[in-house]
Parts: sequence; structure tokens; C-alpha cells
Amino acid sequence: MTPTEPDIEKFNLTKEKGEALYKSLGEVQCPFFNEKVIFNAKGLEHLKFKEKNHARSREDQYIRFKILKHAPEILKLSRTVQGVSEQKVFELVRSNQRNELVLVDAMYYEFVAVIDHTRVRVVVKQIGSAPKYFWSVIPFWKINTTNGKRKLHYGSPEYD
Repeated sequence: MTPTEPDIEKFNLTKEKGEALYKSLGEVQCPFFNEKVIFNAKGLEHLKFKEKNHARSREDQYIRFKILKHAPEILKLSRTVQGVSEQKVFELVRSNQRNELVLVDAMYYEFVAVIDHTRVRVVVKQIGSAPKYFWSVIPFWKINTTNGKRKLHYGSPEYD
């Protein structure tokens, strides 16, 4: 266990509270879009997994579940977007009674705010013209494990 890694009991408690909060959210009205942002199973899965069958580290999940409480508040108050990006991604689509991976256009909207001395980035994802949904909550910086200094957490919104 690294010095920054939470102990298993603390991690499990934070994860349980975070999952319960997430499941209770449903949707929130976002003034920037002038429509609702859905909190669905895809967003919850993304908090636990980087991609299918590749779980995030316990430390990464812990941080995300710990700051998750800020995501709905940020979305409810955001009137400006700090970043927009478009990517082609493979999405699992159910058709003809089977699942298929289909290459689709995805839009990512990033909102950044400072709440309780914590700088947080919230990512909303939209596939084509489908409803927008919560994708991720990310601490705006992480600690570099080699030198112990803060590093900005920028990268692909698909995997962050």
C-alpha cells in the first residue's frame, strides 16, 4: 500500500457511499445546456473502470467517489463550459438481440469549478443526438508518484 493509497475499509465505505449517492441522483438540470444531464449506469461504470475489463486503481476510484458529491452541484451551477472535444469512439450498441461495437461520434463537455478548496473537473458525454449523460469527475490535479509534485490531470476525456 502506497502512502497515498486508502486502507481497504476506508475505500469500501467511500465507494459504498459514492455508489448510493450516484444511484440516488437520476438527473440534474444544467443551465449551460438548458436541459437535463442523466446519471446513468455508464457514468458509474466509468468511475470504476478505465475501459471494459480494466479496473481503475483503488486510489483512483477512492478519489473519484470522494469528490463525486460535487458533480451534481457543479452541473446545476455551470453556465459556461471550459472544454469541448469530439472523438470517434467504439460504443456497445444492442441491435438484433446482440451487442455490437460501433464507431460513433462522441462529444465531451468539461466543466471546472473550485468547491471547498477542491478543484474539480466534471465531464458530460453525448453520443450523436442522444441525451447527455454524466461521464466522469476528476480531481484537477494528481500527485506525481516519482517526484511528489502536483501534475495537471489532462488527457483524453474518454479514459480520464
